[in-house]
Amino acid sequence: MKTMTEDNKTVVMRFNQEVIAEGKLDSFKELTDEQFINRSAPAGMNNGADGMIYFFNEILRPAIPDMNVTIHEQVAEGDLVTTRKTISGTQTGALLGVPATGRKISIDVIDIVRIKNGKYFEHWGITSLPEILSQLQN
Repeated sequence: MKTMTEDNKTVVMRFNQEVIAEGKLDSFKELTDEQFINRSAPAGMNNGADGMIYFFNEILRPAIPDMNVTIHEQVAEGDLVTTRKTISGTQTGALLGVPATGRKISIDVIDIVRIKNGKYFEHWGITSLPEILSQLQN
């Protein structure tokens, strides 16, 4: 019998594969609570579910269509799952104002997700995206 922490880790693994890597909107709707809050959303950006899927499918995916997610490590306790991962691919489209470079990029991410009733309820995260954007401009 699986424990709650194992179930929560499975939700996060599914989200990373089906939503981030594959862009499946149905999976996003299934795995995200209606009251989801992204505590790491940049100032001025929608911090709800709409803002998160917009970032993945309208900003990241057009810039990195061959996007892949590699989960290096997950730690779960209670309703929280912490994941260390890399989002990688080839930047063939504009990314946050940086024109396509054709370069392979790897964005390192550490995020914490609160799972409620089998769905993403809250998210906190840090990424190396600012450093990657700086490198792409050189």
